[in-house]
Amino acid sequence: MGASKVGVREFRAGLADFVDADEPVAVTRHGHTVGYFIPVKTDRAADVAALKAAGEKLDALLALTDDEVEAMVDDFKTRRKDRR
Repeated sequence: MGASKVGVREFRAGLADFVDADEPVAVTRHGHTVGYFIPVKTDRAADVAALKAAGEKLDALLALTDDEVEAMVDDFKTRRKDRR
């Protein structure tokens, strides 16, 4: 699997197309390769599930009372001090 070569300006101008591509691209400046761009296909369902889980955790944190937050901060400070 060889990488196609494109200049920096062409790469910048066509970035959206390169992100959707399946093959890596060698980015060149004055004919010398300065880097490689390797597009990564992601699993959108996994991304959505992770985002939902993060949202649920945030909702739980926002529902905490001031006393619960203070207790967490105190616990964090104690554990941090013990690690030193």
